Amino acid sequence: MTIDPRITKAAEILVNYSTKVQKGEYVQILGDIESKDLILEVYKLCIQKGAFPTTKIGLPGQSYIYYKNASEEQLEHYPEISEEEMKKTDAYIAIRGNSNTRELTNIDPKIISKRRKVLRPLQNIRLTKKWVLYDYPSHSLAQEADMSTEEFEDFVFSSTNIDWTSFIKDLEKIQKIMQSGDEVRIVTKDTDIKFNTKGRKYIIGDGTHNMPDGEIFTAPIETSTEGHIKFSYPTIYGGREVDDIYLEFKNGEIVKFSAKKNEEFLKTMIASDEGAKKLGELGIGLNPMIKKPIKNILFDEKLNGTIHLAIGSAYKECGGVNESSVHWDMIKDLKKDGKIFLDGRLIYEKGKFLQ
Repeated sequence: MTIDPRITKAAEILVNYSTKVQKGEYVQILGDIESKDLILEVYKLCIQKGAFPTTKIGLPGQSYIYYKNASEEQLEHYPEISEEEMKKTDAYIAIRGNSNTRELTNIDPKIISKRRKVLRPLQNIRLTKKWVLYDYPSHSLAQEADMSTEEFEDFVFSSTNIDWTSFIKDLEKIQKIMQSGDEVRIVTKDTDIKFNTKGRKYIIGDGTHNMPDGEIFTAPIETSTEGHIKFSYPTIYGGREVDDIYLEFKNGEIVKFSAKKNEEFLKTMIASDEGAKKLGELGIGLNPMIKKPIKNILFDEKLNGTIHLAIGSAYKECGGVNESSVHWDMIKDLKKDGKIFLDGRLIYEKGKFLQ
C-alpha cells in the first residue's frame, strides 16, 4: 500500500518535532477510523524509535451513545484507571478525524458540561506531559470546511507540513512586541475591548501542542476586561454551532451576551461556573498558510489576520489563574478595519503588525 508522502511527513513532525518521542517512552496515540493512515504512520515511527506506543480508537457514534444513555452515576464517575495510565504516559498524540462533527448537537449541553468538570483533573495531568493535537483531513471535516476532500487535504498539509524551526523566528519577534506592554485594546467598527496582561507571559504556539499552530497567546488578568466584542465567524463547541456571538464585559466578567444561533447553548456554557464568565485567553493568529475559516477551532484560531478570545480556563504557563470546565475560543477578523493598541500605541492594523 502506497502512503501519501504528506502523511509520512506529518507523522515525522508529530513524533520527531512536536512530542520528540524517545526510546523507552510510553506513548498514547488516540484517534478514530477516519485518521487510521496517520495513526499507523505515527505508531510505526514510535516502534522504530524503541518507544512503547498504544493506540485508542474511537468509533463513530460512540460519544453520542455515551451521552444519550449514561446514568448520573456514570457521568460523575472519575476514571481512576485512565488517571494511572496518564501518569505513566510520556507523550500523548491525538489524531482526530471526526465522522460526524455534529454528533452531539441534540445532547443536553448541561450533561456535556457536567462530564467535562469530572474529567478536568485528568486533563490537567495530560497538560503536564508532552502532547499534541492534530486534525486529519477526513471527509466529514472537508464537508464542514465546504471543500472537496482533495482540497481539504491540500489545506491541512500546507498549514502543518512547514519548516517550523524557521517560522518560529518570525513569531519570536511578535512575542517580544506583545511582551513589551501591559494594556491591550482591540478596536473595530463593532468592537472596543481592553484588558491588562501585566505580569503575564506571551507564549509562542510553535507546533509542540497544536498542529497546525502559529499563534501568540497569553492569559489576561481576570478582573481587567472591559468593553464589548462582536465575533466574526461561527464556532463549534460541544457539537453545537454558535454564530454571531456578542459579549460585553465589566470588571472582568460577562454582563451581556447574544448569538443569532444557539444562544441558549451560549447561555448554558457561560453559566457553567464562575470562571466561564471571564476571559481565559488572548490569542493572535499568525499562520500565513491558513487564509479562511473552516469552522474548526484548531485551524481557525491560527487564521492569519485574526485574534481570538477564549472564555473560561486560563493556561497556567502564561501565569493565568482562572479556572473553569469551559475553554471556548471565539474568532475576530481584523483584516478589514481592525486595530490593536498596546499601552495606547497602535501596533497592529488591518491584520498586520506595524513593526
